[in-house]
Amino acid sequence: MPHPHLHLFVDISSHGFGHLAQTAPVLNRLAALRPGLRLTVRSGLPEAKLRQRIAAPFDLIAAASDFGYVMHDALSIDLAATAAAYRAASADFSRRVGQEAQTLKELRADAVFANVSYLPLAGAARAGIPAVALCSLNWADLFRHYFGVDAWAAPIHAEMIKAYRSATFLRATPGMAMPALDNVVTVGPIASLGRERRAELRTCLGIVPQSRVVLVALGGIPTRLPVEGWPALPNTHWLVPEAWAVQRPDMSAFEPLGWDFADLLRSVDAIVTKPGYGTFAEAACNGTAVLYQRREDWPEQDCLIEWLHANTRAREISAADLASGNLAAALDTALQTAAPPVPTPDGIEQAAQHLAQMLRR
Repeated sequence: MPHPHLHLFVDISSHGFGHLAQTAPVLNRLAALRPGLRLTVRSGLPEAKLRQRIAAPFDLIAAASDFGYVMHDALSIDLAATAAAYRAASADFSRRVGQEAQTLKELRADAVFANVSYLPLAGAARAGIPAVALCSLNWADLFRHYFGVDAWAAPIHAEMIKAYRSATFLRATPGMAMPALDNVVTVGPIASLGRERRAELRTCLGIVPQSRVVLVALGGIPTRLPVEGWPALPNTHWLVPEAWAVQRPDMSAFEPLGWDFADLLRSVDAIVTKPGYGTFAEAACNGTAVLYQRREDWPEQDCLIEWLHANTRAREISAADLASGNLAAALDTALQTAAPPVPTPDGIEQAAQHLAQMLRR
């Protein structure tokens, strides 16, 4: 019998909501496999967002151990600020690793689970604590893509690779190839499945049952689209972020509905978004059509887009079309396309079983 008070330290990147979308379903399943498991979660994401996704009880450390990339907005990176941030983080990396190891010892963590910061993995290795990483990407591969030719970058990249190699790396499907890591275990897609509440949603919005509802959600990086200037489309209602404060009869804010995001995603006809693991995987696994604008020079997106087109109805849109709302043709085409079989998010069980076995050891 496992000890009833095993303690798992969980670090979730706050670079958007995709890392949480991958991690939360695994933690929820793990809590069922290991009753009595104590969870401590460290993240810079809003506590309400964390508790909305993670059903299992947990103690929260409200802090971010990584930044991933400094963003201008949801679609473009501030490379100069990102380079400066990585150089600053690396300047005293050994001290930070020692501090991390000490923190894990003081918390009496039995294991570490990271998505996808490398600092807690390095700290766990120094403290002699087993660790697992989970993600569709790793910061080392992205760092090399953007800064690999710069003379200052090689020592930082080496630190990152060493940390990632110190733990088992569960690569979610779809995921980057990760050729620099020899410790990769591939798991299936990870996505929360929502309840189909189409009729209820349209009643809540005060629109006719036959109305098409399209969700506009660009992930966790604040970005404002000029939707006031979008043309009104026949029989179409838009759900947009509350922070945009849009006043149009065919547009409503989705947050005041108070719905679980997976329920919302399953009950709309389509989502307008950018390439990101959480939104793509959840849309496909909930059978929702996707309109997406490519991100500028984001190396993870190719594997995501290829998988998306194989697993749900999807259409690429241009930046100009997204800004102007010229989406009617793409939306019509996507919704009239025959839907492929809905993928099963079997990576949840696979990842949870891996963690459960690690905790047993």
